[in-house]
Amino acid sequence: MIEKKEIIRLAQERINELDNGNYLVDVNISSKNAINVRMDNLHGGVSVKDCVSVSRNIEHNLDREQEDFELQVSSPGIDQPFMVQQQYLKNVGRNVTVTTFSEEIISGELIKADQKEISIKEIKTEKNKLTNKKQQVETIHQLSMSEVRETKLIISF
Repeated sequence: MIEKKEIIRLAQERINELDNGNYLVDVNISSKNAINVRMDNLHGGVSVKDCVSVSRNIEHNLDREQEDFELQVSSPGIDQPFMVQQQYLKNVGRNVTVTTFSEEIISGELIKADQKEISIKEIKTEKNKLTNKKQQVETIHQLSMSEVRETKLIISF
């Protein structure tokens, strides 16, 4: 059986050699040895060249004669939830939707992220009860990472 730790080591080895802002997001290995490696880049998207480089490093260090496998190296996709802290750092200043474990949904600008917490600036339009006019109300939500179940980028065109 192909070990996940070995795939992580091989992928991380090449990512470190590339030294261009790439980072490992996730590694999955199915029961049929379908290996899926997802990586991202702090400065933008992951290049096909970098995916090929990581894929080759993994493939050249595994013995197909010993155990056959299928390998895919890609970016996580903009519609997928954040999985590692670097994704939060990369997306500071962008709009996200956060779902907490208490099922609260907060949408707004990710203004701060570190290992312990994130801050979201939410702007809602509400009716002023005195003047009956609409006004924008800004709220800063500070959430501990332990409260966050899922964070996704809001895609706007």
